[in-house]
Amino acid sequence: MAKTKVLITVKTYPVISSKYDELVCTAGFLEDGSWIRIYPIQFRKKSFEEQYKKYDWIELDLVKNKSDFRKESYRPISYDTEIKILEHLDTKSNWLLRKEIVFKKKIHTDINGLISEAKNREIMTSLAVFKPAEILNFTIEKVDRVWDKKKLEKSKQDRSSNLFAQEDEDLFEVVKKLPYKFSYILRDYNGKESKMMIEDWEIGQLFWNCLARHESNESLADKDVKKKYFDDFAKTKDLHLFLGTSQLHHFTGKNPFMIIGTFHPKIETQTSLF
Repeated sequence: MAKTKVLITVKTYPVISSKYDELVCTAGFLEDGSWIRIYPIQFRKKSFEEQYKKYDWIELDLVKNKSDFRKESYRPISYDTEIKILEHLDTKSNWLLRKEIVFKKKIHTDINGLISEAKNREIMTSLAVFKPAEILNFTIEKVDRVWDKKKLEKSKQDRSSNLFAQEDEDLFEVVKKLPYKFSYILRDYNGKESKMMIEDWEIGQLFWNCLARHESNESLADKDVKKKYFDDFAKTKDLHLFLGTSQLHHFTGKNPFMIIGTFHPKIETQTSLF
């Protein structure tokens, strides 16, 4: 694919990999509205000038990720591939510039149909824009508070044994693990109910910001996260969800999709011209 222009719309919360240290899955749209996934990227080790934000148009050298069968999956051509930030799409006119790309192709409303597309080896959809008919609830569940010790230790060993490591890499510390799992319970336009975990970086950062504001009171932080995602996004915005499959469970999972981002402009009401 070589030099590729991508509108970044998804950055998942970082995970620990024993092979690559801390990784972020990035996804977005090509200029024609097609989805693309970029993985792996060691995002926080990139220079400040290369640390793109959501809704930045970026340009970088990409090749097909041969370790990932999903058709949308690409990877940087090398570890130190330069990422050039071209421009940022703002929210003026109720996210008009963003909508022109995000809504350019199919918007899914049927979860069973989407899952069938994912498991059809000719179509094999693994990224999608999904419009729920209704968000029924927002759940918060406790999970392990620390990263897998074996992966974390191997990551540290790999860094310490790397003769070419830069000083900033030696000082690099992995991101904190979220102690909670956040999910939407939703209904599609055929009435099917589903529970989907939210993997977006923004929900993780929101939790940490709220926790700091409430002086480490996790109950109050969780309430603020729910207020934003349920009371605001789900009840007052024109909420669309960016969905992506897990590579491991793409063909075997009952529903391999998770929520990897939200798209939430204001609800537009048309007024009569007469």
